[in-house]
Amino acid sequence: MNQYKKIKLKPKKESSLKRFHPWVFSGAIASLPENIEEGDVVEVYANDNTFLGVGHYQIGSIAVRILSFEERAVDNSFYEERLQDAYQMRDALGLVRADNSTYRLVHGEGDMLAGLIIDIYGALAIVQAHSIGMHMSRDLIATALKAVLGESLQHIYYKSESTLPFKAPIDPEDTFLLGGKSDLVKIALENNLKFEIDWEKGQKTGFFIDQRENRTLLEDYSKNRSVLNMFCYTGAFSVYAMRGGAKEVVGVDSSAKAVMIANENVKLNFGDDERYSSSSDDAFKFLKEMPSGAYDLIVLDPPAFAKHRGAVRNALQGYKKLNLAAFEKVAKGGIIFTFSCSQVITREQFRLAVFSAAAISGRRVKILHQLSQPADHPVNIYHPEGEYLKGLVLHVS
Repeated sequence: MNQYKKIKLKPKKESSLKRFHPWVFSGAIASLPENIEEGDVVEVYANDNTFLGVGHYQIGSIAVRILSFEERAVDNSFYEERLQDAYQMRDALGLVRADNSTYRLVHGEGDMLAGLIIDIYGALAIVQAHSIGMHMSRDLIATALKAVLGESLQHIYYKSESTLPFKAPIDPEDTFLLGGKSDLVKIALENNLKFEIDWEKGQKTGFFIDQRENRTLLEDYSKNRSVLNMFCYTGAFSVYAMRGGAKEVVGVDSSAKAVMIANENVKLNFGDDERYSSSSDDAFKFLKEMPSGAYDLIVLDPPAFAKHRGAVRNALQGYKKLNLAAFEKVAKGGIIFTFSCSQVITREQFRLAVFSAAAISGRRVKILHQLSQPADHPVNIYHPEGEYLKGLVLHVS
């Protein structure tokens, strides 16, 4: 019998949990047990004492992130079981293979491990906690991860300094839980293309794995085209465009360091290929100053314009302005890949912003593809908030 602390809900506040939504909001809680601490594993009960789920408690509007709707211990065997399920799905998807060593193993609620992200780069796993409970469980997770992946896993790097709640009374440190730097190769393989991963200082876990399938689609559209990759970051879209047979590829990012990494990734795969060039510049400035018709394939993959609901209105104006600039400059018969990774922006809101930009430009625009995140970033059907990446492929004449 588990001796977890018990949280009781107010009357009629259990309906979302009975529909298997994995969040308990603080306003639904009738009472908290004494001496409860952030990160504790707790059991959640309805007001009539019906068991609802077990999860991690934290201070904030989301008070409990449910890990299981069954009465069970959240221990090493729990994590090993969840990680084994996650790995078997990625293996079945064909992501674990000799020419592809880069994939997301755990995607939070999508893999029934709310508050946890694990990305795999060959023999390295990056573990990222987004809740105090997962932070407290990091050693259990590392042990279970090694048990599931075996000898293929030589290094586990814990990177959560920037992802944990900033008010939490802890001092997280990015550090190795297994292995170390001395024999670690920083090159990852995605669809037989090489990428240098800055997993220590780079954004997220060092690479945007979620665009893998969309990069493959871009490759198919790139032959004999002049490609402009805005917000290029690691240059992954540029590398795929090069392999797709683009006649010219230009990468643009406001960060000089990002441009340098992109340049290295292109060189890693194609050497000093004259088709490629780059620029460290503001995206809006670059689009405004470039000549019309210079590019017939433009990629717009900006960072999140809105990270909370209060920023949605300004973000939508930003998406409209950005896409309008691309519509005005892309060559006739050109293609635009445009994305939003803002979780608080809905698919409908993003599409409306792009529609508004198209209407202002007066160009004829067709939607060829509606894009999302790949299968190793699954969306729990009971947790629609897990869908965040939205994209459109547009034909402009």
